Amino acid sequence: MDRVDEMITRWRAELPEAATTELEIVKRSARLKGMIEEVTARVLGAHGLTYADFDVLATLRREGPPYRLKPSGLANHLMLTTGGTSNILQRLQSAGLVDREPDPADGRSSWVRLTPEGVAKSEQLALETTKAHRELLSPVPPERLRALADLLRDVLTDLGDGV
Repeated sequence: MDRVDEMITRWRAELPEAATTELEIVKRSARLKGMIEEVTARVLGAHGLTYADFDVLATLRREGPPYRLKPSGLANHLMLTTGGTSNILQRLQSAGLVDREPDPADGRSSWVRLTPEGVAKSEQLALETTKAHRELLSPVPPERLRALADLLRDVLTDLGDGV
């Protein structure tokens, strides 16, 4: 039994129609998400960065050389507003991790590019967060982790989150 089982048992006694499989999924997903966010925040906090900062750095790094995107494309990748993205970019630019470059093909537009320091920092953070996630999930057998990853993909694509 886990904490969710205990909660479901109480719901069954008080309001059985609320004790659903869907509730179990929601609560277990939220607990796992919280655990992952906690270890991630610990790693990022040690570098003075937020998850949103890391998300920008990681998104640009995944693009490959020259590690750049237009601000609107970056906002779309991050599922943030352009205003929210702009605030993050200002922080990262002040920290020397990103630069903005004018787009020679479009005078009204610019590119956001990782600096060499930004490339190094994004790689360091990707490896450190991966290690933290691996340590968090180490008690779970690898075959169970693979099965969970596959099931979550199936659920998300069933819900229309495919590419």
